[in-house]
Amino acid sequence: MGYRSADGAVVNRAARNNWAAARSLIFAVPEPGFAPSAYHRRAAPLLPPCPEIDCVRHRLAPNVVAYAELRAAEIGLTADRVLCANGLIDETDYVRALAASLGMAFEPLSWRRTREQCPLTDDQLIAAATTGLLPLWLDGGLTIVIAPQLVDSRRLLAVAAEDPHLGERLRLTTAPRLQAFVASHSAGEIERRAVDGLRSARPDLSAAPPATRRPRRAVLGLAAGGAAGLCALAAMVAPQAALLLAELALGSVFLAWTGLRLLGLLSERFVRRKPRTFTDDWLPVYTIVVALYREATSVRGLVAALRALNYPVEKLDIKLVLEPDDHETREAVARLRPGPPFEVIVAPPGGPRTKPKALNAALPFARGKFVAVYDAEDRPEPDQLRLALEAFVAGDQRLACVQARLTIDNSRDSWLSRLFTAEYAGLFDVFLPGLAAWRLPLPLGGSSNHFRTVVLRESGAWDPYNVTEDADLGMRLARFGYRTAMILSSTYEEAPARFRPWLKQRTRWFKGWLQTWLVHMRSPRQLIRELGWSGFAVFQLMVGGTVLAALVHSLFAAAMLIQLAPGNGPISMTSLHFVVFVGGYLVSGVLGTMGLARRGLLGCAWALLLMPLYWLMLSLAAWRAFYQLLRDPYRWEKTEHGLAKTSRLAGHGERRPAVAANQRYRFKSVAASSGRRLRLNGATKRPVLSIR
Repeated sequence: MGYRSADGAVVNRAARNNWAAARSLIFAVPEPGFAPSAYHRRAAPLLPPCPEIDCVRHRLAPNVVAYAELRAAEIGLTADRVLCANGLIDETDYVRALAASLGMAFEPLSWRRTREQCPLTDDQLIAAATTGLLPLWLDGGLTIVIAPQLVDSRRLLAVAAEDPHLGERLRLTTAPRLQAFVASHSAGEIERRAVDGLRSARPDLSAAPPATRRPRRAVLGLAAGGAAGLCALAAMVAPQAALLLAELALGSVFLAWTGLRLLGLLSERFVRRKPRTFTDDWLPVYTIVVALYREATSVRGLVAALRALNYPVEKLDIKLVLEPDDHETREAVARLRPGPPFEVIVAPPGGPRTKPKALNAALPFARGKFVAVYDAEDRPEPDQLRLALEAFVAGDQRLACVQARLTIDNSRDSWLSRLFTAEYAGLFDVFLPGLAAWRLPLPLGGSSNHFRTVVLRESGAWDPYNVTEDADLGMRLARFGYRTAMILSSTYEEAPARFRPWLKQRTRWFKGWLQTWLVHMRSPRQLIRELGWSGFAVFQLMVGGTVLAALVHSLFAAAMLIQLAPGNGPISMTSLHFVVFVGGYLVSGVLGTMGLARRGLLGCAWALLLMPLYWLMLSLAAWRAFYQLLRDPYRWEKTEHGLAKTSRLAGHGERRPAVAANQRYRFKSVAASSGRRLRLNGATKRPVLSIR
């Protein structure tokens, strides 16, 4: 009996049984383990033989071979990964040589290989991109195509030595070719997952349009109209009482929101970090995903910053996700020719054009046990991945995510960027660490998030219909029983220095928080059961309260000005408005000042005097977001980067991103002394995973 998968491949039980039996011949050995004892430094291991590079040993200089074998022993991987990851030999050249030495054929996986030749289901085919094993019907039999860079090549050699006839059933290929095959022939399923994965699995947790015919914006408009009608009716029946009640209610919410910030300010617990040294052989593979759209000017700096990470390049898996019509960014990446560990993925064209959809498209290809998300303008500190792993080791299995501290790099561009710097310093250096100390739900910052890959996949990943997917995912993780922690590592970002770009960015944030609040408030009772009363209160004040505070600020300002006019309004209401304003300004000012002090940036503190103007701007952005939510809820207003005029990282007295130890040796002398011209991956064309 057989069935036809979503992509049209006919699969029968016999083929599946043959695949299961054949797969047992080659074990996809997982990456080195990561245990709590991993940070203990152990004695240097004896240098083992590396038979996996015997096939190319004669083509390499002795010092290149010695380096590859020593490095393989240090990091706990095979020597062929060292050679390919460092550009000392082209992966295609190595795999061809390995196949010839084993008596196997090299499989190019060209366009002639059709979907019908693969007996796997769509889900199994997508999994092949990380397991490195792909069965195909070739020459009348089932043949297993293996990518040695994705499996243990040393184990492959051992199995081949035990069975001389195994070469007739196996073929070798490169990891990019296998992944390109998967991306091409499972494009429909990958796009479905990226666009509708969360909506299909948990429609109650997705901001996607409802399946009913009535559009969501019509429901929101009806609700808003009904609320306005009730307010108008109350104002006509008892105008003074209605106004007093409304101002008291809104003032109470505003003061509660201010009180939460005060709680975060006073409750931060400083944890003295005990330095831990992770030996490189214990480090797991780490995947980094960066979604890029119209970021041609930022690519070079991004690649340099990611190369400077203090992490073995052989254990990095970096995905640059590009949009199909973004030719400028694609050309900028192509000109750089970054080579391994960088990999370009083209996001599917369907669905909303959002960052979370692009991230979802890359997730099936993630090989790491942990996933980090960065933006194009991000410049993380070199030790950030190791500090994130320290946090995961120190925590339990319920710790699903750690958030690095975001800070602004172009603080001196304008008064607006200085205020942005103070806002980020108060938020990421004071307020959020205080909430994290109490293990309360945190809305993520959108960048420098580090996840356990398995938890990220199980929780539905990112919602492509939410324009602040970070805040939504942070709350969803909390609802599933997981928690988020903060780490003492910074990521430098570029802030909008002019009003119009700032307004667009802040409008998108407010709109996304409104989306997040509406999604999670569909069932308040269930939300209380999952978050608890304290988590529920934090959600209301952090997500809904932030937007509400911005919305009512301009109304309160206008009401106070009217009541301060001679002969208008009771003095009690004027006092309430005064307390609201002073309390909000004071707590926000203290947060910003404390954060700036910890950053050594008190020179920017004078900008806090402009906070009344800044809050009026926030109110404008909030009302604009409310209008967009009704008219165009999924519109993603792109923030332009690469416009900064100043840089703290490039200035005096600031710490520059250090070059990682594994990047200091550029292999120039090694390649030059080999006597042969090595083909570097950076100088060769690599297949691009295009999901269409």
